[in-house]
Amino acid sequence: MTIPSAEGFLPAASCLPCTAEEERATVDALTREADANVKDGDLRYLISQSWWTNWQSYVGLLSYGENDTDIPLQPASRPGEIDNRKLVLEETSSGSEDTELQRTLREGEDYTLVPQDVWRKLYDWYKGGPEISRKVICEDPASRRYIVDVYPLHLTLIDERDNSARTIKLSRKAKVSELYRLVCSLLSVEQSKVHIWDHYQKLKNKKLTNRNETLEEAQLLMDQEILLEVSADDMWSSDHCTRSTSNELALLPQEPTTSSSFSIAGGPNFSNGYSSGIGSSLSQDNSLNPLVRDTEDGYSNFSNGTKDDIHGLTGLHNLGNTCFMNSAIQSLVHTPPLVEYFLKEYTQEINTENPLGLQGELAVAFAELLRKLWTAGRTSVPPRAFKSKLSRFAPQFSGYNQHDSQAHLKYMADFIILCKELLAFLLDGLHEDLNRVKKKPYIEAKDADDRPDEEFAEECWNYHKARNDSIIVDKFQGQYKSTLVCPECNKISVTFDPFMYLSLPLPSTVTRMMTVTVFSGTGDSLPMPYTVTVPKNGVCRDLCKALSDACCLKQSEMLLLGEVYDYRIYRYFSPLELLNIIKDGDQLVAYKLPAGHEKLLRIEILHRNVDRFTPEPQFNARKLIGSPLVTCIPNDSTRKADIYAAVSAVLAPFVRAKVHAPGESVLNGRRPSLDGIVPRDNGASCEKGLSMSNVDEATSDAEFLPFKLYLSDDKGHIRNPVEEDSDHVFGLPMRLLMGWSDKEHEIYNLKYMDDLPDVFKPGFMSKKTQQEAVNLFSCLDAFLKDEPLGPDDMWYCPCCKEHRQARKKLDLWRLPEILVVHLKRFSYSRYMKNKLDTFVNFPIHDLDMTKYAKHTSGGDQPLIYELYAVINHYGGLGGGHYSAYAKLIEEDSWYHFDDSHVSSVNEEETRTSAAYLLFYRRVDGNSCAMSDVVPVNTHMVDSLEA
Repeated sequence: MTIPSAEGFLPAASCLPCTAEEERATVDALTREADANVKDGDLRYLISQSWWTNWQSYVGLLSYGENDTDIPLQPASRPGEIDNRKLVLEETSSGSEDTELQRTLREGEDYTLVPQDVWRKLYDWYKGGPEISRKVICEDPASRRYIVDVYPLHLTLIDERDNSARTIKLSRKAKVSELYRLVCSLLSVEQSKVHIWDHYQKLKNKKLTNRNETLEEAQLLMDQEILLEVSADDMWSSDHCTRSTSNELALLPQEPTTSSSFSIAGGPNFSNGYSSGIGSSLSQDNSLNPLVRDTEDGYSNFSNGTKDDIHGLTGLHNLGNTCFMNSAIQSLVHTPPLVEYFLKEYTQEINTENPLGLQGELAVAFAELLRKLWTAGRTSVPPRAFKSKLSRFAPQFSGYNQHDSQAHLKYMADFIILCKELLAFLLDGLHEDLNRVKKKPYIEAKDADDRPDEEFAEECWNYHKARNDSIIVDKFQGQYKSTLVCPECNKISVTFDPFMYLSLPLPSTVTRMMTVTVFSGTGDSLPMPYTVTVPKNGVCRDLCKALSDACCLKQSEMLLLGEVYDYRIYRYFSPLELLNIIKDGDQLVAYKLPAGHEKLLRIEILHRNVDRFTPEPQFNARKLIGSPLVTCIPNDSTRKADIYAAVSAVLAPFVRAKVHAPGESVLNGRRPSLDGIVPRDNGASCEKGLSMSNVDEATSDAEFLPFKLYLSDDKGHIRNPVEEDSDHVFGLPMRLLMGWSDKEHEIYNLKYMDDLPDVFKPGFMSKKTQQEAVNLFSCLDAFLKDEPLGPDDMWYCPCCKEHRQARKKLDLWRLPEILVVHLKRFSYSRYMKNKLDTFVNFPIHDLDMTKYAKHTSGGDQPLIYELYAVINHYGGLGGGHYSAYAKLIEEDSWYHFDDSHVSSVNEEETRTSAAYLLFYRRVDGNSCAMSDVVPVNTHMVDSLEA
């Protein structure tokens, strides 16, 4: 007997598999031990977040609930092999510090980090891979602050002797001296004969002479070039000798913190390669002093102008696919409240203790860049220092100069949303860095308990302000009301939440046109296709409602919605099924049936060709023909005559005019009617006007019947004659197969049952719809429209104790001073991606939001906004290009900021179909008017040049 191998199922140290509880206890113990004894050089391993979540569910570590109420998950099955393939560009051998990762991975979303011993144990239990390890680096021994170098720095080394190029990888925290040692080792040259230059954009920007600074402090960026100079002797000519322009000024070091900020394996303190305890570098650079000029960016374009030169017209170099970043920066640095704030002494509000912040480094970097952009006379600035900080905290915004085709495709897919994502990251990061609340109080979420909206909204806003108080909250954050209604128990849940910007759908992205063919189940009309507009995230009940209005459905009728495939009924739809499961190429039908038809016997009629001239009628072996028909009869009227009469009635509209006189039925005028059927609870029916008695048994003889029926299955494969006492299972539909010979074709016109239209067929009308202009208010109305939640966003009803597809209604409650509007031009579905170039007609002046805000702090004062910046996206899903329009408030003039190029534009030119993000400023009595904005302090700005 052969015994199968147990490899892959049993742990190495056991003859039996561990239980879920044992696995959880083992991993927990190993994690705590690794975190307690962490040291420089330890390894952390990346694991796919989806696999890790499945494992946590399996061992019982996951819970979820509303209002922080834990609700245990259902027991999960044991996950399969560890699958990290989606994390890497291409699989390499294990031992994999050189494994190339996808550049846009995020911790907690794409991967989690675990200690080495945890990885070994999980690998023993589950196998899989590939193995991906990264080193732990001690950033500050005094404060026990650690980082994990998930994304090593990729540099392209150019050898000046032969212009050869090679890629080297080092940690951002590696010293410049380590870079020299590595380069000299690779090329077998002496360090005394070597100089390395920052060769950004193929220019000798700065010689790397300070060998004690890190590569990050030297502002070397991902994928950039460095240049190697090698001398034949130890002497360097004067033309080669260039003094470093590094700023030697330094601030007094801050007192280091004493608490460890290292996290549990995969915990929140590991953030895209760096722990959230980062902060020591604030004491190592000069960026905290807003008046110290940082010359390491290699600025060379200065004018000899005076302080009267126009400020705020400085462009930004494109550092390689960074137009999205440049556009977002230009919009923010032309926001009047931010300009006023960061040109003053803002550093006293920097919060270095906030675990959710970036220890003030993002705020300082942004402020320095803003001051440089508002310095008069500059033509353009390379924002390398800012991008270096940004890449450190958010690698998804790192350089994208990649040559791997797979990585490039993934980048292009992400590029189209990077500008909006970067803007959200900047606003959130600036808020946390400048949060005036040093220690956030714990506040338990409360329900409305039927209190007035005004009272509950004010309470929620006060709770929010108790934990979040910054210039960003003051100027950018508003509040909206969210109302959820359970479709089953009608439970209403009301919450008031803050928002930073409004993401408005274009009307064409929230609705869809659907064509459905409506059949009569009582035989009073021919089938007719109807095209209706329904919510894209709606349910079948919405479609039936639109069809009912279109076909003038009677009160005594209702629609049964189904899909026809291969000339048979493939499925019926329930009222709460989502419309997004219906594809454009599907063929839908709706049958008009009596109200309460669920308690009647439903008859489905399929069609197949038959040769009636053979001794025994033979059905054609080919597929079914025509569209299925549906009708109903009472459950206690299943005689052969009743069945034939019902089928004859539903076929009556298809009778050719030349066969019978008008009004004459094919069964000698004996046509039954289902009008007035009142179903009883037991499934029987009380008949009003429905009589089969006048259809005598003689009509069942073949010589008097115009067609032949057979009992069949849902595919039309079975063919049993309809007998006088045919058995039928109660509660199931009766499926009949109708044979079509030349005789039937002469009597009935089958063309009305052929070629059902698709749900949606792209063509002239669809193209016209995409180009049709809409206004900003129609986008707001679409955003605030009552609609059901999507299938991936189900709501947990506290009454039903189940997830429900609740209906959601948003209302704007409190509007901010700075209103940022994001137009959702990029639509995604399971089957396709699309960019909408629809022209949105948005107002430049006098945007009146009064009717949209349910609450205003200024009483009856209208909420009037004026536009001051626009971010544009040109191109399609293949990437495209970003630029920005911004208004100089003092000059009352608009300018186009296209990376380093700045040009004057007419106000009306800012309205284009490329508009992607709109920036408005309130001009009512609750804030100073645009024309009264505090002027720029040019003396402070120009002091940067001193």
